[in-house]
Amino acid sequence: MRVLVVTVVHTPLDARIYHREIAALREAGHEVVYVAPWSGYGIAPPTDVPGLEPRDVVRASGRDRLRALRDARRLVRSLAPTCDLVLLHDPELLLATAFLGRRTAIRARDVDMPTSRSRIPLVWDVHEDTAGALVDKPWLPGFLRPVVRAAVAALERLAERRRHLLLAEEAYADRFRRPHPVVPNTPRVPPEVPPPGGDRVVYLGRVSRLRGAAELVGIARALAGEGVTVEVIGQADADVEPALRAAGEHGLDWRGFVPNDEALPRLEGALAGLSLLADEPNYRVSLPTKVLEYAGRGIPVITTPLPPAVRIVEAYDCGVVVPFGDPDAAALAIRELRDDAARRRRLGRNGHEAVVERHNWDVDGPAFVRQLEGWATRVPRATSGTP
Repeated sequence: MRVLVVTVVHTPLDARIYHREIAALREAGHEVVYVAPWSGYGIAPPTDVPGLEPRDVVRASGRDRLRALRDARRLVRSLAPTCDLVLLHDPELLLATAFLGRRTAIRARDVDMPTSRSRIPLVWDVHEDTAGALVDKPWLPGFLRPVVRAAVAALERLAERRRHLLLAEEAYADRFRRPHPVVPNTPRVPPEVPPPGGDRVVYLGRVSRLRGAAELVGIARALAGEGVTVEVIGQADADVEPALRAAGEHGLDWRGFVPNDEALPRLEGALAGLSLLADEPNYRVSLPTKVLEYAGRGIPVITTPLPPAVRIVEAYDCGVVVPFGDPDAAALAIRELRDDAARRRRLGRNGHEAVVERHNWDVDGPAFVRQLEGWATRVPRATSGTP
């Protein structure tokens, strides 16, 4: 199978797209043409990865999205005839690929394609509550959000009729009328991990106002001089970068974006992992992947009381729940874990065992591949003539 994977929003090294789904396809012996904004993120496309053909596309950022969608549409028209399936990772791409479902419609003029009425499958991988996530988009004015939210809902209903859907969460099913397969955003989990340490807490993921940027700064200030470093791994929104840099004098170590395969090993041996999301609609139904990543690396989880995260922490006894917007309470939880080595080791061990058994990409990855194989179009495809 040859799969065309497309994103104009995510970093090309996104954990779900690159390190999980694309890796699973390649491990199963399939080829991947990966269209992503490599230059837009300042990342050199890999040239020596077997089974991977990277292509660059304009990055969609803030309100500058039209150029990216036009570029993505051009590339999909050109590349799709050489593939068995197209996997889309952004809701914007539903617009960019409108009316490109039939092979005869998407055929590039310089490709010698056999005439066929078969449709090339287009799949949308639903990563988030798209409408709910609008509150965390600083570039979108508040007065436009209700209008855009309604447009997104209409687009999702249309997509359900014209595309295959993969859901990253069971809870997303309520947004759609028909059942769709779920591919959880689970991490790869090593069979053995070291016990948690006592001098460093970690945060992994995008850093924004609603994802706890102020709380991370507040924790660093509360713990200043107590021998506990707050290590923050992830790209930060522009409006929170100055606060992160300034907090360096209080013991906050902001490392910026680190590829997932390099970032996950850094979690091992930490005192705890922080997930301090705000009480927002998108977060109430989505399990933060970082919760599973922390637990899978054998460190206690400290999370705000969002229902999906609380279910994991309480069911597996692998962490601590703290109030929303309360860095002092989080700092207190960190101190208690620092001073109780036996407890943090128990929580870390419980989390690791549970994730290995129940939330492991080594199980979910092959299921994802089988789903795409079942959807793939088995008709002749073009093999030459593309750029």
